[in-house]
Amino acid sequence: MKKILIIGCGISGLSCAVKCAENGVAALLISPFPSERSQSVLAAGGINAVIPEGDSGDSVECHTEDTIKGGGCLGGKEAVAGLCRRGGEIISYLERIGTVFSVDNAGRPSRRAFGGQSHKRTFFCGSSTGKQIVSALVMEARRYESAGLIKRRLWSCFHSALIRDGKCYGALLFDESTGGIEAVYADAVVVATGGQNAVFGKTTGSTQCDGYAAGKLFMQGVELKNLEFIQYHPTTIETPQKRILISEAVRGEGGRLFYREGGKPIYFMEDKYGSRGNLMTRDVISREIYATGRDIFLDISFLDKRTIDRRLPEVRDICRKYRGIDISKEAIPVSPSVHFFMGGIAVCMNHETNIRDLFAVGECASMYHGGNRLGGNSLLSAIYSGWVAAETICGRESSDKKEDFSKTAEKENSALKSKMNTKSSFPVMYIRDMLAGTMCSKLGIVRDKNTLDDALRDIDFYLSVAEKINYDPGVMTYFNYSLTGILTLSKAIVTCAESRRESRGAHYRSDYPESRDELCYPTIISYDDGGFNVRLDKENEYEG
Repeated sequence: MKKILIIGCGISGLSCAVKCAENGVAALLISPFPSERSQSVLAAGGINAVIPEGDSGDSVECHTEDTIKGGGCLGGKEAVAGLCRRGGEIISYLERIGTVFSVDNAGRPSRRAFGGQSHKRTFFCGSSTGKQIVSALVMEARRYESAGLIKRRLWSCFHSALIRDGKCYGALLFDESTGGIEAVYADAVVVATGGQNAVFGKTTGSTQCDGYAAGKLFMQGVELKNLEFIQYHPTTIETPQKRILISEAVRGEGGRLFYREGGKPIYFMEDKYGSRGNLMTRDVISREIYATGRDIFLDISFLDKRTIDRRLPEVRDICRKYRGIDISKEAIPVSPSVHFFMGGIAVCMNHETNIRDLFAVGECASMYHGGNRLGGNSLLSAIYSGWVAAETICGRESSDKKEDFSKTAEKENSALKSKMNTKSSFPVMYIRDMLAGTMCSKLGIVRDKNTLDDALRDIDFYLSVAEKINYDPGVMTYFNYSLTGILTLSKAIVTCAESRRESRGAHYRSDYPESRDELCYPTIISYDDGGFNVRLDKENEYEG
């Protein structure tokens, strides 16, 4: 029987595992923590799909066009059309496995408007859609666990891929409970590790998603794509630990952005863009907020309390708990924060990387969103990408060729133990905090050559220190060995941002404020013995 190794147990990893199991292929799910602690449970707003009984005039073609246009025309039409075409199938599947979508008075699934969309096509479960989908997928996965087709391994972290001659044979995994590294072999490896939140420190996402897997794979020869496109969500609130998302659902229900001038509210988005100003794409709203230089508020208090309680209960509870705000009476103070990463591991339409039998799915893979993601498309692409990878893997014959990586595992174990036997005089987490400060201040909503050059100098310094310090025994071992991979990924992000000398989607250069037609191609970056090589994908090596 085939054996598939899946790194990450959020929605994309779960979807891939379940689809493999449905086809009789065994899947091993690897993660340090359970699915219920994954980034996916934080997805609030909804999931996009076109269904026959949807808005009059809506179609898969409209959804495809909205997605490509919203992404700065960097998404491949064929790939995006494939995503949008299966939206209705995915909604039906989620309902069948137990996802409880919000319904209208007639008992039909409700839909709300999200930014950049020409029709209401976002299905939702209050404002906790991700949590509902994770719960349904976990229960589905457990059915296959009892049949022996899915196995879970917790407290395990990705260390590196087992790659030889352009083919992947499995991965080295570090087990926090034993303190050792072992080689785990598989017919295919699927990376589903999410975005790069920890690189930026305090964001709306989970710091479990740190980009290490992408950075390490990059150093092993895997190409990355569109790293410069980092989405700032326009409406978040700050807490001591992190930024908390105020879902786009609030604006989808009619919420209005404003600032105060002379004691009066100025509805700046409506003034500039008309009645749908509050539902412009996230990159546009974030830049407009940045340009005002003022304190911004989001108002939903004009809705009756019953509607708020029924359709936005999580937002109501978040604002009450963390800011003491009653959103039925007061406006919410909001500001932009890093939220989603359009860039990541470069994959073909079947979600395979440039390394044979190595796949990437979900947010860690760059495929559908181009230069800016539309709200509601992340959950759709998480499930769809997991399905596509699984269907590709299940349709292949098992390879008879095997490779032995036991000496590689022994070497890495020896290096790890050598580092762990001494105390660090320079804590690893201090460097990670410095990196987050650099990335947030130098790679913000608006960038220019000077700030990007400063960021590169900072990261080069952190890299020069990283290999010289000993490991810090006060934190998880993973935090120690992952440092160089995270720093390398960070340098790749800034290198891509410096190389794209135009403004497009979520990448805005004040020194190059216009889009340039000749640059309307995805960015591909590769690693060669410490060198970073950037090119535009003009030959369509990767669809998307």
